[in-house]
Amino acid sequence: MSHRARAVSFAAAAAVCGGLAASAAGGPPGGLSAQLGELRSVVVAKRPLPPGRTLNRLTIRRLLELRRVPERFLPPDALSDPGQAVGRSPAAAIPAGGYLVGSQLAAPKSEQDPAPRLGAGRRPVEIAVEGAGALAEQAGGRRVDVIVTSEPGPGGGAGRTYVAVRSVGLLDLRPSGGEAGSDDLLTNPASEAWIATLALTRAQALRLIQAECFARSVRLIGG
Repeated sequence: MSHRARAVSFAAAAAVCGGLAASAAGGPPGGLSAQLGELRSVVVAKRPLPPGRTLNRLTIRRLLELRRVPERFLPPDALSDPGQAVGRSPAAAIPAGGYLVGSQLAAPKSEQDPAPRLGAGRRPVEIAVEGAGALAEQAGGRRVDVIVTSEPGPGGGAGRTYVAVRSVGLLDLRPSGGEAGSDDLLTNPASEAWIATLALTRAQALRLIQAECFARSVRLIGG
């Protein structure tokens, strides 16, 4: 190939590359932004979410995150704030990196059943407990035993540990003081104080109130 032909070929290739670069950089007015839309915040799963798992304030920071995605790729009811998922649960499995979409999340339990079934002769009673972080994600309807450790007697010793009430309904569990979604609670939830709402009979409530007066610690064990 002559020098002249080679120069013409190089010039043509440069023109094609220049055109491609201009197109990638935005090309005509509007460019990619006009084609794909503006970037929007969307909630995605950091790790796979199984169906039926209720998301609470203690778990959304570990399981969810925000990403910026072109508007064209977003479902119309994609969540834009992780707080919108609190109390809701996936109707089907969501893979890691998947969008959280409002139409695929079950409504919060409070909307589905605003009046929990306590059972005959039972009432909701709040008690202070310790180390209940492991139960936080499954709270709401499960059954627990309440374990009390009393203060040492006049003669010293370790105090008495016993089951104050057995197999009672755990209606709710929340951190005592502070904000439920704080980093401290996520770092070491088992060491925090909690407020448990239990479905108790009158006799059980009186027994626990009396036990709390002389307790060193009150803990829950899942049934």
